[in-house]
Amino acid sequence: MSKNLKIVSIASEVAPFSKTGGLADVARSLPKALSRLGHEVIIITPFYGQIIDVKNHGLKLIHENVSLYLNSEDKIQVNYWQGYLMKNLPVYFIENKKYFSAKKNLYGSARENARFFIFDIAALKLISLLKFKADIVHCHDWQTGLIPYYLKTDFEYSKTLRKAKTIYTIHNLVFQFGHNWWEVPAENKDFGKKKIPHLDNPDLENINFAKRAILSADVINTVSEQYREEIMTKKFGQDLYRILRNRSDRLYGIVNGIDYAQFNPQNDPHLFKNYDYKKIHRRKLNKEHLQKMLKLKTDREIPIIALTSRVTFQKGLELIMQIIEPLLHLDIQLVIMGDGDSKYLNQIKKYCKRHGKKMAWLPFHGNENLETLIYAAADIFLLPSNYEPCGLNQLKAMRYGCIPLVRRVGGLQDTVINYNPKTNRGNGFNFSQYNQYSLYATIIRALENYRHENTWRQLAVRVMRESNSWEIPAKKYVALYRKALKNNK
Repeated sequence: MSKNLKIVSIASEVAPFSKTGGLADVARSLPKALSRLGHEVIIITPFYGQIIDVKNHGLKLIHENVSLYLNSEDKIQVNYWQGYLMKNLPVYFIENKKYFSAKKNLYGSARENARFFIFDIAALKLISLLKFKADIVHCHDWQTGLIPYYLKTDFEYSKTLRKAKTIYTIHNLVFQFGHNWWEVPAENKDFGKKKIPHLDNPDLENINFAKRAILSADVINTVSEQYREEIMTKKFGQDLYRILRNRSDRLYGIVNGIDYAQFNPQNDPHLFKNYDYKKIHRRKLNKEHLQKMLKLKTDREIPIIALTSRVTFQKGLELIMQIIEPLLHLDIQLVIMGDGDSKYLNQIKKYCKRHGKKMAWLPFHGNENLETLIYAAADIFLLPSNYEPCGLNQLKAMRYGCIPLVRRVGGLQDTVINYNPKTNRGNGFNFSQYNQYSLYATIIRALENYRHENTWRQLAVRVMRESNSWEIPAKKYVALYRKALKNNK
């Protein structure tokens, strides 16, 4: 029998402590699933002073004013806090007031690289302080990208870390360091070989964390199998496709899951009426409740199309805006929940005023508790993404019996199979071409199927009974960890 592993999971956000998107959900749910499998897991994340409530989360200060030597010149002090995600699953927080407590937002500083350069060194220092002899250091997205690099260089002979292998998970390749990679002039691009500049050197802000992680990690993975294939092409590879091709022998794809204990229509406290697949008729009570809450026309039979995601070009908002006028002339209601690009939000608000009984928008921030009510009330979940590494929202929607309508790309292609009424196979509706005509035609096709009440109910029951929990992905990650350990012996 294989021995249980000692795993460090490092991420820039971990729900419920800090969250801007799906990364925080994964950084919470995967360690929990690994811990339930019997592995010893610790989590490391920044202490965002204006966001994380010490009392509320029961955090305690375990190390104060620890001197951190970033290089031969730069020294900085940090504090370390400890809390728990669940029993036997500690979360450690790295505090530096100047770099992580000055703003109410998690990101957006002019010196993002400096912040996460400090965070990465502080995380490695903490592992040594804890004497946690890790088998695996799992790094999530660009903010942790210097950790694999440092474990191959400055920390190569660390007593605690010398046997540790690194996994680098690409959650979204567009984000490679603290600002847009495509805005960096060719002469300032980071080729991943030179030493990291000092803290006050402006060149530090052009260091490509993601590139260095890809070049140094023992294993790299993406959050879906399809996205693995896509990022090795020029179209999706974000200028890193060549080095990803060169390392394709250690590049894998594992589709994310969702926490089935957290997202459960049977006991979700945020629903008007709880239900399971055997009592799926109760969904209409949630629909009626949402319609009243959002001042939409109250009618259980009108199909609600919902979008709950960041309001950005990536999520397909460009296409939605191109068809919104004819869409709102159909017998439907449209509910959009999300924050993001003001260009799209201004248009959405304009249509809400014009079609108040048919359309509603609410920001995600401040309304987080309404997300699952929307899934429990809506009939169709819309996500026509331009690109999508994995996508968690379509998995959440299916858990609540809401049928996904997506573009066939990335993780959406892996998780949503086109429904065929003749064979009664599939779990949603999808389309390939990124244009408004394909999207509109697919919505019409879904609405035609919605008119057949019995077959639609069967489809909703099917998606509710699917297994998209973290149990299977967690086992795949364990297999990947063992592969990293075996490959490097």
